[in-house]
Amino acid sequence: MIRLFVEDPLSQGFLLGLDATRAHYLIHVMRMNIGDSLLVFNGRDGEWHAEVEGTGKGWCSLKIGDKTRDRGYPSDLWLLMAAIKKPRMAIAVEKATELGAGLIWPVITRHTVMANVNSEKLSLTAIEAAEQCERLDVPDVRPPTALMDILSKWPEGRSLVVCAETGNARPAMDVFSGWAREPAHPTAILVGPEGGFAKEELEYLASLPFVHFIGLGPRILRAETAAITALSLWQATCGDFGLPPRGEPD
Repeated sequence: MIRLFVEDPLSQGFLLGLDATRAHYLIHVMRMNIGDSLLVFNGRDGEWHAEVEGTGKGWCSLKIGDKTRDRGYPSDLWLLMAAIKKPRMAIAVEKATELGAGLIWPVITRHTVMANVNSEKLSLTAIEAAEQCERLDVPDVRPPTALMDILSKWPEGRSLVVCAETGNARPAMDVFSGWAREPAHPTAILVGPEGGFAKEELEYLASLPFVHFIGLGPRILRAETAAITALSLWQATCGDFGLPPRGEPD
């Protein structure tokens, strides 16, 4: 069943007009015709059955049917990641979406090589990944921001986990397993640039009471691998990996 993200409010019987991009996708890419069924979601109102009601040059309309799933609780796991080369950054955003990150924030550090990040394209990547993995929400992809600016306005009560390549860091599973026994623990994971954090950045991070350094084993991981690994470990201990798979498909 095709799933499509839309911005419009959703309710039974609502007639939804798609923009040219989404209309092209359904009609010309997915070869859908009048009467064909799909699923739609908007990140707010859950997931709904829809039927292609009309098509034309550059447009398509859908009639919204029954709700299939309520939205539930959005993910409260953040990923902050120093900007890397575009194809690998897109992979990181795609996998972070599949792994339940609720916010993805490209970060500019002293050693960041790729400061030119197209956050609009990354948002589209997140939408496509959410459609594919059957999420009911889409991560908030923020514009690239300097690390120090983010830290200066850090929200109270949220821990920041820094993935450390070397130095004094606790194994990730030791940290996350301890949090699993506590009430909901808002967390953000920070992955550094290819050249590592600058010394002064590490010193400043170490001085902050909400920061925890974790290690991801004895090997040096590429940035996107570190992000995927850290998110997976958090989900396995503090997140939703303990939930059973969804039931039979419709």
